Amino acid sequence: MANSSLATWESAVVWLRGQPDQRQLVLDAYYDDPLLAAAKRYFESDEWREIAALLRGRSGKALDVGAGRGIASYALARDGFRVTALEPDSSALVGSAAIRSLAAETALPIEVVEELSERLPFPDGEFDVVFARAVLHHTSDLDRACAEMFRVLRRGGIFVAVREHVISRESDLQAFLDGHPLHRLYGGEHAFLLDRYLGALGSAGFAPIEVLSPLQSPINFFPYTFDTLREAVVESASQKLPGRPFWRMALGSDRIFAALLAVASRFDNRPGRLYSFVAYKAA
Repeated sequence: MANSSLATWESAVVWLRGQPDQRQLVLDAYYDDPLLAAAKRYFESDEWREIAALLRGRSGKALDVGAGRGIASYALARDGFRVTALEPDSSALVGSAAIRSLAAETALPIEVVEELSERLPFPDGEFDVVFARAVLHHTSDLDRACAEMFRVLRRGGIFVAVREHVISRESDLQAFLDGHPLHRLYGGEHAFLLDRYLGALGSAGFAPIEVLSPLQSPINFFPYTFDTLREAVVESASQKLPGRPFWRMALGSDRIFAALLAVASRFDNRPGRLYSFVAYKAA
Protein backbone atom coordinates (compact mmCIF):
# COMPACT_ATOMS: atom_id res chain seq x y z
CA MET A 1 0.00 0.00 0.00
CA ALA A 2 1.23 3.51 -0.75
CA ASN A 3 2.49 5.67 2.11
CA SER A 4 -0.36 8.16 2.60
CA SER A 5 1.97 10.65 4.27
CA LEU A 6 3.62 11.35 0.92
CA ALA A 7 1.17 13.60 -0.87
CA THR A 8 3.07 14.07 -4.13
CA TRP A 9 5.48 12.16 -6.34
CA GLU A 10 8.07 14.85 -5.62
CA SER A 11 7.84 14.23 -1.88
CA ALA A 12 8.19 10.48 -2.51
CA VAL A 13 11.37 11.05 -4.51
CA VAL A 14 12.72 13.43 -1.86
CA TRP A 15 12.13 10.75 0.77
CA LEU A 16 13.75 8.08 -1.40
CA ARG A 17 16.83 10.22 -2.02
CA GLY A 18 17.24 10.62 1.72
CA GLN A 19 17.60 6.85 2.30
CA PRO A 20 21.28 5.78 2.12
CA ASP A 21 20.33 2.17 1.37
CA GLN A 22 18.32 3.28 -1.71
CA ARG A 23 21.16 5.08 -3.44
CA GLN A 24 21.41 2.56 -6.27
CA LEU A 25 17.67 2.70 -6.91
CA VAL A 26 17.87 6.50 -7.09
CA LEU A 27 20.66 6.23 -9.66
CA ASP A 28 18.88 3.55 -11.67
CA ALA A 29 15.75 5.73 -11.81
CA TYR A 30 17.78 8.83 -12.80
CA TYR A 31 16.47 10.72 -9.77
CA ASP A 32 19.93 11.91 -8.72
CA ASP A 33 21.35 15.41 -9.02
CA PRO A 34 22.75 17.24 -10.80
CA LEU A 35 20.04 16.61 -13.36
CA LEU A 36 22.34 17.26 -16.31
CA ALA A 37 24.68 14.49 -15.16
CA ALA A 38 21.72 12.10 -14.86
CA ALA A 39 20.52 13.08 -18.33
CA LYS A 40 23.97 12.55 -19.81
CA ARG A 41 24.15 9.12 -18.16
CA TYR A 42 20.83 8.18 -19.75
CA PHE A 43 21.99 9.42 -23.14
CA GLU A 44 25.06 7.19 -22.85
CA SER A 45 23.13 4.13 -21.61
CA ASP A 46 22.58 0.88 -23.48
CA GLU A 47 18.87 1.61 -23.25
CA TRP A 48 19.12 4.86 -25.19
CA ARG A 49 21.59 3.33 -27.63
CA GLU A 50 18.92 0.77 -28.58
CA ILE A 51 16.22 3.44 -28.81
CA ALA A 52 18.43 5.66 -30.96
CA ALA A 53 18.91 2.72 -33.32
CA LEU A 54 15.13 2.45 -33.71
CA LEU A 55 14.99 6.16 -34.61
CA ARG A 56 18.00 6.16 -36.92
CA GLY A 57 17.35 7.99 -40.18
CA ARG A 58 14.46 9.99 -38.73
CA SER A 59 14.45 13.70 -37.97
CA GLY A 60 12.12 16.61 -37.30
CA LYS A 61 9.79 17.12 -34.36
CA ALA A 62 9.55 14.68 -31.46
CA LEU A 63 6.97 14.54 -28.68
CA ASP A 64 8.20 13.12 -25.37
CA VAL A 65 5.04 12.07 -23.53
CA GLY A 66 5.16 11.94 -19.72
CA ALA A 67 8.63 13.45 -19.85
CA GLY A 68 9.22 13.51 -16.09
CA ARG A 69 12.59 15.16 -15.39
CA GLY A 70 13.37 15.38 -19.10
CA ILE A 71 16.09 12.76 -19.52
CA ALA A 72 14.56 11.39 -22.73
CA SER A 73 13.79 14.91 -23.99
CA TYR A 74 17.47 15.68 -23.52
CA ALA A 75 18.49 12.51 -25.39
CA LEU A 76 16.10 13.21 -28.26
CA ALA A 77 17.37 16.79 -28.57
CA ARG A 78 20.99 15.62 -28.44
CA ASP A 79 20.15 13.35 -31.37
CA GLY A 80 18.90 16.29 -33.42
CA PHE A 81 15.14 16.39 -32.80
CA ARG A 82 13.14 19.51 -31.97
CA VAL A 83 11.45 18.28 -28.82
CA THR A 84 8.17 19.01 -27.11
CA ALA A 85 8.20 17.61 -23.57
CA LEU A 86 4.71 16.84 -22.29
CA GLU A 87 4.64 16.68 -18.48
CA PRO A 88 1.62 17.53 -16.30
CA ASP A 89 3.57 17.69 -13.01
CA SER A 90 5.03 21.18 -12.43
CA SER A 91 7.66 19.95 -9.95
CA ALA A 92 11.16 21.44 -10.04
CA LEU A 93 12.55 18.02 -9.10
CA VAL A 94 10.58 15.51 -11.18
CA GLY A 95 8.40 17.61 -13.46
CA SER A 96 8.10 20.40 -15.99
CA ALA A 97 10.13 22.97 -14.04
CA ALA A 98 13.04 20.51 -13.99
CA ILE A 99 12.81 20.12 -17.78
CA ARG A 100 12.77 23.88 -18.31
CA SER A 101 15.90 24.23 -16.18
CA LEU A 102 17.60 21.44 -18.13
CA ALA A 103 16.65 23.03 -21.45
CA ALA A 104 17.93 26.44 -20.32
CA GLU A 105 21.20 24.99 -19.03
CA THR A 106 21.90 23.08 -22.23
CA ALA A 107 20.34 25.48 -24.77
CA LEU A 108 18.76 22.46 -26.44
CA PRO A 109 15.52 22.84 -28.49
CA ILE A 110 13.09 21.57 -25.83
CA GLU A 111 9.66 23.16 -25.36
CA VAL A 112 7.63 22.16 -22.29
CA VAL A 113 3.86 21.70 -22.24
CA GLU A 114 1.95 20.82 -19.05
CA GLU A 115 -0.83 18.45 -20.09
CA LEU A 116 -1.94 14.82 -19.88
CA SER A 117 -1.40 12.23 -22.60
CA GLU A 118 -5.16 11.65 -22.85
CA ARG A 119 -5.71 15.17 -24.19
CA LEU A 120 -2.82 16.32 -26.34
CA PRO A 121 -3.09 20.05 -27.22
CA PHE A 122 -1.57 19.64 -30.68
CA PRO A 123 -2.96 19.52 -34.23
CA ASP A 124 -3.19 16.29 -36.18
CA GLY A 125 0.08 15.03 -37.66
CA GLU A 126 2.26 17.48 -35.73
CA PHE A 127 5.14 15.14 -34.86
CA ASP A 128 7.54 12.89 -36.75
CA VAL A 129 8.26 10.82 -33.62
CA VAL A 130 6.23 10.20 -30.47
CA PHE A 131 8.14 8.70 -27.57
CA ALA A 132 6.90 7.49 -24.21
CA ARG A 133 9.05 5.96 -21.47
CA ALA A 134 7.07 4.04 -18.81
CA VAL A 135 3.95 6.07 -19.59
CA LEU A 136 1.19 3.82 -20.95
CA HIS A 137 0.80 1.83 -17.74
CA HIS A 138 0.21 5.12 -15.85
CA THR A 139 -2.59 6.36 -18.11
CA SER A 140 -6.11 6.71 -16.74
CA ASP A 141 -7.52 5.85 -20.18
CA LEU A 142 -5.15 3.68 -22.22
CA ASP A 143 -7.31 3.64 -25.34
CA ARG A 144 -7.73 7.40 -25.45
CA ALA A 145 -4.02 8.01 -24.80
CA CYS A 146 -3.03 5.71 -27.66
CA ALA A 147 -5.60 7.31 -29.95
CA GLU A 148 -4.25 10.78 -29.13
CA MET A 149 -0.66 9.74 -29.80
CA PHE A 150 -1.73 8.25 -33.13
CA ARG A 151 -3.61 11.44 -34.00
CA VAL A 152 -0.66 13.81 -33.45
CA LEU A 153 1.81 11.55 -35.29
CA ARG A 154 2.36 12.37 -38.95
CA ARG A 155 1.80 9.73 -41.63
CA GLY A 156 4.87 7.53 -41.87
CA GLY A 157 5.80 8.41 -38.29
CA ILE A 158 6.91 6.14 -35.47
CA PHE A 159 5.66 5.73 -31.91
CA VAL A 160 8.06 4.15 -29.44
CA ALA A 161 6.69 3.15 -26.02
CA VAL A 162 9.30 1.60 -23.76
CA ARG A 163 9.44 -0.16 -20.40
CA GLU A 164 5.74 -0.93 -19.94
CA HIS A 165 4.72 -3.27 -17.12
CA VAL A 166 2.91 -6.46 -18.20
CA ILE A 167 1.04 -9.09 -16.20
CA SER A 168 -0.06 -12.53 -17.38
CA ARG A 169 -3.41 -12.47 -15.56
CA GLU A 170 -5.37 -9.83 -13.68
CA SER A 171 -4.76 -11.64 -10.39
CA ASP A 172 -1.02 -10.90 -10.79
CA LEU A 173 -1.54 -7.16 -10.47
CA GLN A 174 -1.53 -7.00 -6.67
CA ALA A 175 1.59 -9.15 -6.44
CA PHE A 176 3.33 -6.72 -8.80
CA LEU A 177 2.20 -3.67 -6.82
CA ASP A 178 3.23 -5.24 -3.52
CA GLY A 179 6.72 -5.88 -4.84
CA HIS A 180 7.26 -2.55 -6.58
CA PRO A 181 9.94 -0.54 -4.75
CA LEU A 182 8.29 2.84 -5.39
CA HIS A 183 4.55 2.15 -5.41
CA ARG A 184 4.33 2.01 -1.62
CA LEU A 185 5.67 5.57 -1.36
CA TYR A 186 2.99 7.36 -3.34
CA GLY A 187 1.06 4.93 -5.53
CA GLY A 188 0.29 5.40 -9.19
CA GLU A 189 1.85 2.21 -10.53
CA HIS A 190 -0.14 -0.18 -12.69
CA ALA A 191 0.27 -2.96 -15.24
CA PHE A 192 -1.82 -4.36 -18.09
CA LEU A 193 -2.09 -7.64 -19.94
CA LEU A 194 0.03 -7.71 -23.09
CA ASP A 195 -3.09 -8.06 -25.24
CA ARG A 196 -4.52 -4.94 -23.57
CA TYR A 197 -1.60 -2.82 -24.81
CA LEU A 198 -1.72 -4.37 -28.27
CA GLY A 199 -5.47 -3.92 -28.46
CA ALA A 200 -5.26 -0.23 -27.56
CA LEU A 201 -2.45 0.41 -30.05
CA GLY A 202 -4.22 -1.51 -32.80
CA SER A 203 -7.56 0.19 -32.18
CA ALA A 204 -5.84 3.57 -32.36
CA GLY A 205 -4.72 2.69 -35.89
CA PHE A 206 -1.07 1.74 -35.45
CA ALA A 207 0.23 -0.93 -37.84
CA PRO A 208 2.49 -2.74 -37.80
CA ILE A 209 3.28 -3.06 -34.09
CA GLU A 210 6.58 -4.59 -33.07
CA VAL A 211 6.89 -6.11 -29.60
CA LEU A 212 10.19 -6.22 -27.71
CA SER A 213 9.91 -8.85 -24.99
CA PRO A 214 11.53 -8.49 -21.54
CA LEU A 215 14.71 -10.42 -22.34
CA GLN A 216 14.98 -9.37 -25.97
CA SER A 217 16.40 -5.88 -25.58
CA PRO A 218 18.56 -3.86 -23.16
CA ILE A 219 15.70 -1.34 -23.22
CA ASN A 220 13.73 -3.73 -21.04
CA PHE A 221 16.36 -5.31 -18.83
CA PHE A 222 18.07 -2.07 -17.76
CA PRO A 223 19.75 -1.49 -15.27
CA TYR A 224 21.40 -4.68 -16.52
CA THR A 225 23.42 -4.54 -19.71
CA PHE A 226 23.79 -7.57 -21.95
CA ASP A 227 27.11 -8.40 -20.26
CA THR A 228 26.04 -7.77 -16.65
CA LEU A 229 22.88 -9.82 -17.22
CA ARG A 230 25.03 -12.67 -18.52
CA GLU A 231 27.24 -12.43 -15.42
CA ALA A 232 24.15 -12.57 -13.20
CA VAL A 233 22.95 -15.69 -15.02
CA VAL A 234 26.40 -17.27 -14.63
CA GLU A 235 26.33 -16.47 -10.91
CA SER A 236 22.84 -17.94 -10.47
CA ALA A 237 23.63 -21.07 -12.49
CA SER A 238 26.90 -21.71 -10.66
CA GLN A 239 25.13 -21.53 -7.30
CA LYS A 240 22.71 -24.25 -8.37
CA LEU A 241 25.23 -26.37 -10.29
CA PRO A 242 28.81 -25.53 -9.23
CA GLY A 243 31.28 -24.79 -11.97
CA ARG A 244 31.50 -21.09 -12.65
CA PRO A 245 34.27 -21.45 -15.32
CA PHE A 246 32.07 -23.93 -17.19
CA TRP A 247 29.03 -21.63 -17.15
CA ARG A 248 31.12 -18.63 -18.16
CA MET A 249 32.53 -20.57 -21.09
CA ALA A 250 29.16 -22.05 -22.05
CA LEU A 251 27.49 -18.64 -22.10
CA GLY A 252 30.49 -16.73 -23.44
CA SER A 253 29.18 -16.50 -26.98
CA ASP A 254 26.85 -13.54 -27.53
CA ARG A 255 24.85 -15.59 -30.00
CA ILE A 256 24.36 -18.47 -27.58
CA PHE A 257 23.40 -16.18 -24.72
CA ALA A 258 20.95 -14.27 -26.90
CA ALA A 259 19.37 -17.56 -27.97
CA LEU A 260 19.09 -18.60 -24.32
CA LEU A 261 17.32 -15.34 -23.48
CA ALA A 262 14.94 -15.84 -26.39
CA VAL A 263 13.98 -19.26 -25.06
CA ALA A 264 13.73 -18.02 -21.48
CA SER A 265 11.42 -15.18 -22.51
CA ARG A 266 8.77 -17.73 -23.50
CA PHE A 267 8.57 -18.87 -19.90
CA ASP A 268 8.91 -15.45 -18.27
CA ASN A 269 5.72 -14.77 -16.30
CA ARG A 270 7.07 -12.36 -13.68
CA PRO A 271 4.31 -9.94 -12.65
CA GLY A 272 5.17 -6.50 -14.01
CA ARG A 273 7.93 -7.59 -16.39
CA LEU A 274 8.84 -4.93 -18.94
CA TYR A 275 7.87 -4.85 -22.62
CA SER A 276 8.45 -2.20 -25.25
CA PHE A 277 6.46 -1.41 -28.38
CA VAL A 278 7.44 0.10 -31.72
CA ALA A 279 4.36 1.16 -33.67
CA TYR A 280 3.94 2.87 -37.02
CA LYS A 281 1.42 5.13 -38.71
CA ALA A 282 0.99 4.24 -42.37
CA ALA A 283 2.28 6.76 -44.88
